[in-house]
Amino acid sequence: MDIIEFFGFVGAFFIGLIMGILGGGGSILAVPILAYIFHYDEKIATAYSLCIVGSAGLIGGIRQAAKKMVDWKVVLQFGLPAVIGITLVRAFLIPALPTTLFHIGTFYVTRRMAMFGLFAFLMVFAAISMLKGKKEESQTPFDNKKLNPILIIQGFLIGGLTGMVGAGGGFLIVPALMMVAKLDMKKASATSLVIIATNSLIGFLIGDALHLKIDWNFLSVFIGISMVGILVGTFINKYLPVQFLKKSFALFIILMAIFMFIEEFIIQ
Repeated sequence: MDIIEFFGFVGAFFIGLIMGILGGGGSILAVPILAYIFHYDEKIATAYSLCIVGSAGLIGGIRQAAKKMVDWKVVLQFGLPAVIGITLVRAFLIPALPTTLFHIGTFYVTRRMAMFGLFAFLMVFAAISMLKGKKEESQTPFDNKKLNPILIIQGFLIGGLTGMVGAGGGFLIVPALMMVAKLDMKKASATSLVIIATNSLIGFLIGDALHLKIDWNFLSVFIGISMVGILVGTFINKYLPVQFLKKSFALFIILMAIFMFIEEFIIQ
């Protein structure tokens, strides 16, 4: 292991640490670390990220389910379409995309540029969401006995989008559950963890693991280190100024997104 890879595994710890402190968000660093430190291509980097995101979400989801904070009917209506969306994208769309999508003169737009460019855009979107914060609003109770077509369509689209970039998508799922399913923020956040864990892990296992060569030893070590970070972050978050850290981390995400854009579209 060289010094660069060592810092990559330190990054794995910080991914978990941030998730433990802030309750999410750290996994958005997984793709940059996998792509620029460990030099995985866009398919592998986003696939591994989904596995990392799903594993972290599984721990949080189990804890929230034990507290009875998860709305399981919303999980079915939103989560099942999300699983279908992410699996279709990982298993069929991404493998079908050519290495070079199109070119304008001598400027070639590759699959890597499109996937990482979209990821950088979503990083900025997530950072702005962190900077603004979420307002708790009174909600009309959701009639979960009826099928909600808007919730189903949103689940499918968000699942496909997160499958494209290898992100958990909590910054998209939580607002959707609050606006459409009428969940309060705490219940929406808890329910989103189960959805993230389910669609990320199923999307990875069916959409990627069946046809990509997976380095299970590397992935196990990376996830294990992240889990240690989550435990440490969960323990120390009560002693830290979480809102200040969240805004500082949001600014760091914006800088990382700018770096990815420059790396992919300007330096190449």
